[in-house]
Amino acid sequence: MALPSRMDVQFSVTMPTTQGYHALSLQVCSMGNGTSRLYSALAKTLSSTAAISQHQNYLEESDHEQLDPLDPKDLLEECQVALQNRPARLHREFVSRADNFGSPHTFRVMQWNILAQALGEGKDNFIKCPMEALKWEERKYLILEEILLYRPDVLCLQEVDHYFDTFQPILSRLGYQCTFLAKPWSPCLDVEHNNGPDGCAFFFLQDRFQLVSSAKIRLSARTLKTNQVAIAEVLQCKETGRLVCFAVTHLKARSGWERFRLAQGTDLLHNLESVTQGATIPLVVCGDFNAEPSEEVYKRFASSSLNLNSAYKVLSHDGETEPPYTTWKIRPTGESCNTLDYIWYSQHALKVNSALSLLTEEQIGPNRLPSFNYPSDHLSLVCDLGFSVDPDRLL
Repeated sequence: MALPSRMDVQFSVTMPTTQGYHALSLQVCSMGNGTSRLYSALAKTLSSTAAISQHQNYLEESDHEQLDPLDPKDLLEECQVALQNRPARLHREFVSRADNFGSPHTFRVMQWNILAQALGEGKDNFIKCPMEALKWEERKYLILEEILLYRPDVLCLQEVDHYFDTFQPILSRLGYQCTFLAKPWSPCLDVEHNNGPDGCAFFFLQDRFQLVSSAKIRLSARTLKTNQVAIAEVLQCKETGRLVCFAVTHLKARSGWERFRLAQGTDLLHNLESVTQGATIPLVVCGDFNAEPSEEVYKRFASSSLNLNSAYKVLSHDGETEPPYTTWKIRPTGESCNTLDYIWYSQHALKVNSALSLLTEEQIGPNRLPSFNYPSDHLSLVCDLGFSVDPDRLL
C-alpha cells in the first residue's frame, strides 16, 4: 500500500509562547512546481559560494547582515510544500508525568544528532537508505520541519555541518541566538565536496532567555586534548529571573572507546561544576553520548555531585528505565539499535513535565533510519521542563 504524501495530510502544530502553547492547524496547498521561496530570501546572508567553501570560515562565528524576522507558520508551510512528494510525517505524541500538575514557568528543550550531510552521503553507508533520501536539497527541509513542529525554547544539535549557510541564518530570523563549535579534526573534511567541519550547535529563543555567560570546551581524555567538543551557556529566564546552565556535547563514537568516553564525560562534568559555580546553578546537559546506559560514562553522570537525572526515564512505567533505542540503523556491519542520546537535568531544581514519545518499530520501518520521511539516524528528544517550586532548593 502506498504511503500518503504530505499533501494529503493536515498538520496540527503546537507552538510555544510565553503564556503556554497554542494549536496551529495548517492545510497545505500545492504551489506550482513546489519550489520554496525560503532560500531566495536568505541568499544575501551568504557572501559568496567561494567564501562558503573556505573551511576556516567555519571555525569562528560570523556576523550576518540583520534580516527581517521569519514567521514560523510561513516557514513550516514552505517546508511542507518542498516535501510534498515525500511520505507523510511520522506522528509522535507528548507523554506527561502522572504527577504532573502543570507549572506556570516551563521551557521546551530539544536534543538531536541531525546527521552531518557529508557523513550521511559520503561515509556512514546506510545500505538500506536510498541516496535520493539523503540529498540535502530536501533533507534540510525535513530537519527544519522537525524543529518548527516542536519549536523548542532551547535547541541542542550535533553533527551540524551546514551551520553558517542554513541553521544560523534561518534560526536567527526565528528569534534564536546561535552558537557553534566545530570539531578540530572533523571527519566531514575527508569527504569530497564537503561543506566544512561538523560540530555542536546551541540555540535559544531570545524572548524567553538572555545570555549570561558562554563557554566553548574542547574535551580532554585525562591530559590528551580530543576531537570532541561541548558548549555551555548560562541563561537567565526572562519570566522568573532564574539562571539555568545548558550544555551540548557529542562524545567519541564506536565500541572499544568506552574508557575514552568515560574520560571525556568526566572532563565535561569537571568543567560544568565550574560553570555552574559548584552546582548552585541548575543544569541541563544534552548530547549524543555514544554510550548505552550500561556504560561507565552514563553511570558517572547519574552519580555525579551535580545530582543529574535523565529526562527520558519519564517515558518508562517505573520512571527508572531509559528508552529501548534513540538510534536505529543498518550498515554493512549489521543492524544497530541503541540508546545513545540523553537530556540530563538537575533533578531537584527542575522537573520533567512531559517528553516526546519515540517512533515505534512499525513507524521506523524495516529499512530503519534515515529514510524518506525521517532525516537522521538518531531520533530527536524533546521535553518540557519546569522550575521546582522552591527556588532555593537547587540540589
